[in-house]
Amino acid sequence: MAPFTPALIVVDMQYDFVYGSLAVPNGSEIIPAINELLSHPFVAKIASKDFHPPDHISFASAHDKPVFSKLNIYPPGDVKKERPLEQVLWPVHCVANTPGSEFVEGLDQDALTAVVLKGTDQGIEMYSAFRDPWHIANTVLPKLLNDSAVTDVFIVGIAGDYCVKSTAFDAVELGYKTWVIRDAVRSVYDTGAEWQDMEKKGIRLIDSAGVKCLVV
Repeated sequence: MAPFTPALIVVDMQYDFVYGSLAVPNGSEIIPAINELLSHPFVAKIASKDFHPPDHISFASAHDKPVFSKLNIYPPGDVKKERPLEQVLWPVHCVANTPGSEFVEGLDQDALTAVVLKGTDQGIEMYSAFRDPWHIANTVLPKLLNDSAVTDVFIVGIAGDYCVKSTAFDAVELGYKTWVIRDAVRSVYDTGAEWQDMEKKGIRLIDSAGVKCLVV
């Protein structure tokens, strides 16, 4: 039998993404489902947080551009602009050590075994809880999973079409069997394209009841 050592990754369940400046539609609905999952015997229960400086590169205000407009950004040191990334310019959100960066009220924080901070560098965007899109900087998440000999990651949180999807893509690329728990995810947009994108990458979609059958 193949080894099965599961971890739960809770992506960006923060005030600004649920009720604040960049609130995801119906984000509060998934708090009970996530808390139920946190009660299961995962070997690690890790939450990520956006934790931005006030002039982060993803903020429209940092470029004097309209919110939700787009432009190309580049990794630090790319003076020839050879590695562009199209960036949505967001409202200011989840600024480090402000109320908007805190976990949303009602989330069972006591059940967490670790917290991963991302987007802490002014000049580097980071949707994924693992690393930035240029693979310049890792968070502590890969080490945490390696230390627990994790084989399977189960991902929940906000937003399905951005940070959840990016985290799942990186999990697959890093060799983890990757599951996204659909009833414990909410997205910015309602097109459903994120689910197709994930399945094409070999990510398994599951619901909370199915997870309970696997891990309990």
